[in-house]
Order: sequence, then structure tokens, then C-alpha cells
Amino acid sequence: MSLMAPVASSSISDSASLLSDPKKEDSYSEYQRCANPCLPIEKYDKEFKIDRKTVRYEQQYANLYFVRLSILKRRVEKVAAEAWDGIEFWSQPAKQVDRVLDVKQGELSWVVGTVYMEMPQKPNILDEITKEFWTVVPISKDKFADPEHDEITLEDDSGRLVLAGSVIKNQLIVTGCVIAVLGAETASGEFEVRDIIFPGLAPQIPRSISTSTSKRYIALISGLDISGSIHQGYETSLLIEYLMGELGSDPSFAHGSDIVHAIFAGNSLAEASESDSDSANSLLPSKDKKYGYDKASYDSKPTETLDSILAELSMSLSIDLMPGDQDLTNSSMPQQPIHPALLPKTRRFVKSTFTTVTNPYWCEVDGARILGTGGQAISDIYKYVKGDDRIEMMKSTLLWQHCAPTAPDTLWSYPFQDKDPFILDECPHVYFAGNQPEFATTVMQGDDGQRVRIIALPKFSVTKEIVLLDIDTLECEVVSFKAGV
Repeated sequence: MSLMAPVASSSISDSASLLSDPKKEDSYSEYQRCANPCLPIEKYDKEFKIDRKTVRYEQQYANLYFVRLSILKRRVEKVAAEAWDGIEFWSQPAKQVDRVLDVKQGELSWVVGTVYMEMPQKPNILDEITKEFWTVVPISKDKFADPEHDEITLEDDSGRLVLAGSVIKNQLIVTGCVIAVLGAETASGEFEVRDIIFPGLAPQIPRSISTSTSKRYIALISGLDISGSIHQGYETSLLIEYLMGELGSDPSFAHGSDIVHAIFAGNSLAEASESDSDSANSLLPSKDKKYGYDKASYDSKPTETLDSILAELSMSLSIDLMPGDQDLTNSSMPQQPIHPALLPKTRRFVKSTFTTVTNPYWCEVDGARILGTGGQAISDIYKYVKGDDRIEMMKSTLLWQHCAPTAPDTLWSYPFQDKDPFILDECPHVYFAGNQPEFATTVMQGDDGQRVRIIALPKFSVTKEIVLLDIDTLECEVVSFKAGV
């Protein structure tokens, strides 16, 4: 489906209607949305929320890796034992070894550990410190991957093992994922990999088939990038009118009324930037600095504009607001809900139609379990691999049973001590990631009947597109607000 600027005028059926008697009562079709909001899944909601009173960043990240390995090791061992039972190479039966340091040269074996990728192009904190004293070659942040120089290792609490061979080199893996590798150690001390096993798709809770005869959609929107400028773009205005059911003619009204919920999946606010005047003022001593910021350069327009938009939408549509890396909340994962105090006009709807949620976020509607993220984890995985297929990256996170494997290495994360909330204990029915370069979707099926709708959400500020998810069929529909489409 596509919407253009001229669509707004399509509600006028003919020019004669402009000359009709204004006192004459015209009949209009009435459309009403059914109340069918997504509900947060309490189990995961508690996992992702952090008690701000007990936040401690002095803790080491080692415990997070230990917990991740201890949980996922049991899962991948079960899959590997079934897959490699009775397998032989070089007339040798494969046997499991408990630790990477127990691998012996020339013996066919398999072992489970956490992947660590030694990548020269990856930013290094020591290099950042060095910059204060010496000039170093700038590092490209778009991609870390350098196949000729990258080294893939497998580690556990006993040590680290260097992995080699075309099998491992051609596999989509990143730092932090837990895998099992089958092979043998060579004379050079490297482990020649013959096969790889991932944990695979987690169990999925069966979903009952809906008997609803009417269409019901969830609008998935990411990357609004509200800047507060009066030149924000009329595509944003068209989007708001569409969601409010005020755009187009009767067919558009009917279609808009089928939208029963909206999820704003990160980066609703534009990235902060200094204006020329702010940059000039920053060179002068500040006299009005209070509570950590200079009120002379602080711009409240983006937040005020977003607040007005959300307040208007919340009057007729239930909304979940998820943060992204540009929004007003903590930067580390999991991101905490944007505080309603920042949205004074919208917060009156908090107990009715408006909810601020975490990133990542689990919710459920009519038995469909939905896992959504703001897209930071997928964008970070993109830096580790040679390709740019975001759907394949999302598939891999499901197979790894971990939605943010590169945290805390290159993706900021809270240093959890006794859990890893990013581990997937179940397989969702819908899995989406926001702020991706373009829309893409597929259905992934597992060996045990799992079926997942995977969606890469396009960044609205760039593509002018949103995605409608059919609650009953889990099919997707793209709605474009781009001029001239």
C-alpha cells in the first residue's frame, strides 16, 4: 500500500460537493477501533528492568559471560550430542571434551565455548587512551571485519583455542555467541573445524488460531527522528493523520481503523547536534550551567514535538514507546523505559493507552508472542560480518538463542552478575528490529514446528515507510508516505 500527498484530497468525491449547502446534513461512515492492545510479558519485563537504586557499574563483566556460557552450554551440548553421535573422521570416533584446554593434538573431538573474535579494526580502549599522547591511524567504525587478519577463538573458564579452516571462516558468527565445534588440533596448535553446531531455535509456545473475521493490525514504526524543526517534513504529518484515521477517503479510513495498536521501535527523537551558535558559545565560559547542562544551549523542541504527537495519537490509539540509542534514556542495554515526566502532555494516558517500555521488549497479543528491539544489536553484528543481509543476522540471533551477543564487548550493557536477560528461553512468533536501512521480512521455521515472522523495520526518517503486522495471519504490509510513490 502506498500513500502520497495527493491522497489527502481523495476524500472529495467531486467538485460539485464544494458548492453544496453547508447546512445540509451529510452522512458519513463511522469507523471504530477495537480495543486490543499488546500486553507486556511480565516475566521478561522484570528481567529487562533494572532497579536504579542498586545500579553498580564498578562490577566486572566476566560474570555475564560465565552465566551465558553455563546456560547455553547445556543447550548446545544436547543438540551437538544428537548430531554427532557415532560420527567419524579419519577412522576416529568423535568424543566430547569438557574444556578447551583438554583438546589434544590429532584427536577428533568436539567442545563447547564462547566465541571471541580478535579483530584489528575493532575499537580498542587502549588506543583511545593512546590518542591523548600520540597520533594514531583512525579506525573505520562502519565495519570491523577484515577476513585476512581477523582471528576467531573459542574460550571458556580454562583458556582459549584458536579456530581455523574454511568451515568456521565462512560461518556467520560474532563475539559472544556460544557454539560447539567439531574437529582436531593441528601441529600448529590451531583447531581445524569440520562442523559447527548452534543451540538452535528455542521451544515455542503454541499459538491458538484466531477466529476473528475482521482485520487487525499492529503498526510498527521506527526512526521518526523528531527534531522539533518546523521543516520536519510533511511525511510525518501524513503518518500522524493516517494513524488518527484522518487521511484519505472511506477505504483509507476503513484501513486505518483496523490498526489497533502502534509500537514506536526506537529513535523517535533525532540525534543531538550542536548548532553553529551553540558551538561558538561552547568556547566561552558558561555562567548558566545547572544540573549538568547549559540551559542556554539546551533545546527542548524535539521532546515537546514528540510529546504533542504522542498525546494526539494516544486519544484514539494504544501505543508502546520503545527507546533507541538517540532517545532520552540510558545508552547501555537493556535500555530502560523513557520516563513519562519527559512527556507531560502524554503521561495522562499512561494508565489507559500509552506505555513506555524497555529495549528489548517482549509483549503478547492474542497468543502471539512478540520480541522487538531498537536495532542496536543487529547494527552491531553488521560490523562483525562481511555481508549486509540484516534478515540473516536476525536469524542467527535466534539460532544462537541470544538477541544481543556482542554485549558487552562492543555493545554497551549493564554488568549483570547472576543472569543474562538477553538469552532467549523461548522462540517468539514475531521478531522485529528497528532502525534498519530498508524493510525486509521472512518466515523462519524450526525442526520442532517453530514458526517465526522476522521483520527488519525501515528507518522512517529515511524511507518514509512503516510496517503493518496482521495480528491473525502475522503477514506484513508496508505503508509508504514518500512523495511521488
